[in-house]
Amino acid sequence: MLEWSAIIAAVAFTILVIYLIMTLRKVMTTLAETEKTLSDARTAVNGISEEAKDLIHTANQISDDVKGKMKAVDPLIESAHDVGDMIHNVTSEIKRTAMQKRQTKTIHAQESHPVQIKVK
Repeated sequence: MLEWSAIIAAVAFTILVIYLIMTLRKVMTTLAETEKTLSDARTAVNGISEEAKDLIHTANQISDDVKGKMKAVDPLIESAHDVGDMIHNVTSEIKRTAMQKRQTKTIHAQESHPVQIKVK
């Protein structure tokens, strides 16, 4: 009976060892895949970070270019504003003059019937 117990224990231990070996192989495979995935991720992140640096550099160049062009256009915009002010002043003066001269005038015809004409 003691022999059967020893054989059963040995078989159970062998099954346990085989199960552990299979589990460790799966774990090693999973770790290898994880390592490959992390390596690929590092490569992708490095590539993306380089592209991001280039993109930021290009955006800074574009921003500087736009700022320079805005400075070049500023005098033109100021001149247009001045022209707009001058046109406004002229039209205001014309309106003021027209309002002052807006009076009814009487014109006598030959039959001496008064005719009134409004001049705008």
